Amino acid sequence: MSRYEEVAVEDLDGWRVLRLAGEIDVATAPRLRDRLVQLVTEGPPQLVVDLSGVTFIDSMGLGALVSGLKRARAHDGDLRLAGATDHVAKVLAITRLDHAFVVADTVASATAGRPG
Repeated sequence: MSRYEEVAVEDLDGWRVLRLAGEIDVATAPRLRDRLVQLVTEGPPQLVVDLSGVTFIDSMGLGALVSGLKRARAHDGDLRLAGATDHVAKVLAITRLDHAFVVADTVASATAGRPG
């Protein structure tokens, strides 16, 4: 059974940081999409998704992140990615989504606007 866990949601310098672990796939992506919508709606639309604990992501997981990015931008915000594991970074590069998102090595650099 695949699943991801929400490790924490933290506020950091005007950004909401969503820390995730596990697998984001066809079974779990709808829950992530709903969570991102909730975070954009409830608070500042400035989000960082910390992927350092994510071991797998498929096209549905990527779709959830893109949906979150679009929603954040529609609310004059942004959604950035941080700490992508090797697998996740490779998937982002293959799909060229590393050009659509700010992808940073750490949460600190993502919130400071200095990717990588």
